[in-house]
Amino acid sequence: MVPVTRRTILQTIIAAASGVTAPAGLAFAQTAAPSRSKVIVFDVNETLLDVNALGPQFQRIFGDARIGQEWFSNVVLYSQVTTIAGPYADFGKIARASLEMTAAAHGVALAPVDRDGILRGLVSLPAHPDVRDGLQTLRSAGFRLVTLTNSAPAAVEQQLKNASIAAYFERAFSVDTVEKFKPAADVYRLVAAELHVDVSQLRLVAAHAWDVLGAMRAGCAAAFIARPGKALYPLAEKPDIVGPTLREVAAEIAKQDTPL
Repeated sequence: MVPVTRRTILQTIIAAASGVTAPAGLAFAQTAAPSRSKVIVFDVNETLLDVNALGPQFQRIFGDARIGQEWFSNVVLYSQVTTIAGPYADFGKIARASLEMTAAAHGVALAPVDRDGILRGLVSLPAHPDVRDGLQTLRSAGFRLVTLTNSAPAAVEQQLKNASIAAYFERAFSVDTVEKFKPAADVYRLVAAELHVDVSQLRLVAAHAWDVLGAMRAGCAAAFIARPGKALYPLAEKPDIVGPTLREVAAEIAKQDTPL
């Protein structure tokens, strides 16, 4: 191996310019280009779809629309408890159980018609106003778009269809396949395996700090949508892309990650 000195570096540059082979054994350490994400993986509830649309039902039943957020936080919490402690139950069953728990905590006698109305509403949520613009930006930039949600397959199919955004996505993945909820690493790795790409080629987009944390710990890139009331977890690594809406986040992803 020829030692790398100023002289040998100069010789190599001159040789390259003249078409002459560089001195044998001379090597330069190359800095690898940063990995660019090819697949954008979207969380669905709260990230793409507006769970606050259920607020009027909670206002009528509980007298406070904010109880809807309390309920949905319990749904997320007990899905994670299920992953850690078991046994597995799908997201719809956890949503129902959490609603009954929330009603009991507030001393509300929840009529079956009201309970079922809220649960049906979960599959009929509207998309946030910025979603279609953001998705179109990414599609136009050449990315593959998929969803990854805690919802069961049939439920997410209805959610995307009812919100009129199903056509943007190549596939919709559900945690039901591995019977673990996000942020378990196996969930994100499932997407990579199914799409035959390395996990480093995925970028998760979510409005949940716990989802972003899980994806990054599993080896994905991530982007955080700071929707109202949402904030990053201070003890976790911060993703490289953060924005208030999907419009801004998508524009930055297209700038940083546009497929080669």
